This record gives sequence, C-alpha cells and structure tokens, in this order.
Amino acid sequence: MPTLYSIQYLRALAALAVVVFHAGERGGLHFTIGAAGVDVFFVVSGFIMMAISDSRPTRPMSFLRNRLLRIAPSYWAATAVMLLGAVIGLFPNLRIGLTHTLASFLFIPMQSPSNGEMWPVLVQGWTLNYEIFFYVVFAATLFARPGLRLALLGSIFGLLTILGMLFRPADPLVAFYTAPVILEFVAGAVIAKLWQRGALPPASLGAVMAVLALAGFATIQILRMEFGPWTCGPLAVMLVIGALAIETRGKLPQFPALAYLGDSSYSIYLWHTFAISVALKAAGSLPPTLLLIVCVIIGTLAGILAYEGLERPLQFLLRGKRSSLWRFPIRRRA
Repeated sequence: MPTLYSIQYLRALAALAVVVFHAGERGGLHFTIGAAGVDVFFVVSGFIMMAISDSRPTRPMSFLRNRLLRIAPSYWAATAVMLLGAVIGLFPNLRIGLTHTLASFLFIPMQSPSNGEMWPVLVQGWTLNYEIFFYVVFAATLFARPGLRLALLGSIFGLLTILGMLFRPADPLVAFYTAPVILEFVAGAVIAKLWQRGALPPASLGAVMAVLALAGFATIQILRMEFGPWTCGPLAVMLVIGALAIETRGKLPQFPALAYLGDSSYSIYLWHTFAISVALKAAGSLPPTLLLIVCVIIGTLAGILAYEGLERPLQFLLRGKRSSLWRFPIRRRA
C-alpha cells in the first residue's frame, strides 16, 4: 500500500531528535529538546492505530498480538544485549535485579535498581511501556462500535490524567500510568478522525502550524525553558496536523531516503545508544560539536544496520512478510 510520507518523515525526525538528545547528553552539548521526539512518536502512534483500526477491522486479541510481534522482538534483543554488557562489565553503572529484569521484558514499569527511576534495563524502553499500555487500552475499545472508540479512549485516558493531577499519587507505578503524557495518544487518534473526514486545515495553514511548532521547540531549547507534555504535547500535535495537512492537499514532496529513515526509526531508537557509547570511547578528544556529529551519524547508521539485519528479518520470520502496520492508503482531500 502507498506510504503516508508525512508520517514517515515525522517518525524519522522524532528518532533523529532523540539520537541528538542522547549524543548531546553524553558528549557535553545539551540538546534537551531532542527528548520531545518522544512526544511526536506518541502522537503519531495514536494516529496510526486509529487510522488503521478504522480502515482494517480487527479483533482485540489479534490487534495486541500484531503489536507485540511488531514491538517486542527487537526490544527484547536490545535488552538482552544490555544485560550481556552488564554481565561482562561494559556498563559498570547498570545494576541488574531479577524482578526488574523480568518487568523490563514484560513492559511493566518498575523502579530501576541503578537509580530509582521508572526505567527498564534499556532506558529508552520506558516509552515502550507507555506504548504497550496504550495498545492494551486501545484493544479494549475495539470491543465497542467504531463510532464510540475515540470517546472511550479519551474518557479512560482523560480520567486517569485527572486522577493523577488531583491526587498526585506517591506510588511510582500509579504516577506513571496517570501522567498527562498519555493524552498525546488520544490527540493522535483525534487527528486520525480529522484526517479521515477531510477536516484538516488547508496546506498553507498546515505549513504555518508546522513552522510554528518547530519554532516552539527551538524556543524551548534556546531559552532553556522547562518542558513536558503540557508544552511539547501541543507542539507535537501542531506538527503532525501541519505535516498531514500539507500532504493531503498534495503539497508534500516525496523523499524516499527520509521515508526510509522513518521505516528504520524504531531500530534507530532502540540501538543508537550502544553505538554512541562506542563512538565516545573511540573518538577520544574530538571537539564537542564534531563529536556530536560523529555520534549522531554512527548512532543512526547503527540503527539502520539493526533494521536491515535484525528487525526486518525478524518480521519476515514472524509474519512471513514485511510488517506494514504503518502503511495505509493515502486519502487525498481537495
């Protein structure tokens, strides 16, 4: 099926932003706003799941099975590498606990014995704990009629967020599942409905929204402002709406290389930190800016290699064909 290029570009942008964030943090140049790539990922995820479920009816358990087959194998492989590295001494700051390790493999948030944060063995896997939670709730909404699913999803996540804001739970697990970041999935689902109904803004307004969103991210970085889901979430929503509006009006150019980075974005996200660690040890005393560039390039290339050498073969093996869960027909709107 045709590729929705705007979504592919956004997935690539989000993955590269996270790579720059981690490379900067490790190399002494703090590009903190790169962490907002996660907000873009969450909005895009909500969009994709709602758009696909409406166009391809599926049963709840089949949906969950497909999502686990898509997400889990590569993540488990990366987690296993982290564990092996800890055992042989490559990650001296990583403390391993049996319960925490099991929780990491099962996508259950748990405080890390290394630092007390709600991070799994593979730190960036915390976002996958949110993804799996979203999939479980979304699968539950599939029992309802299509017209009710968005309302159910919004009600469940909205109620959880309100409870979190009112009671500010001390329990880390409850706090994790009531954090306002979960609303970004709902926002993505709303965008999918707008896209399906041809209710997105004109391309010109979409371009303005995308530019303003990028400018907002840049302002947060330049002014070193505090950021979180209440600031980066709306900017991510504006960016996704803007990009989709441009494409649905036929104004978005097609860059196959950038779309390919979108395809490989999941592997880039999972594996880039390993490559950055190696690059930092091998680079020696390079100037910080050059070191950042080297780490970003190597981290991205490592993700591409993992995509071609691990993720795609695994999907072939598990499904008998390449995964196509983010591909669906582009609906052109006049």
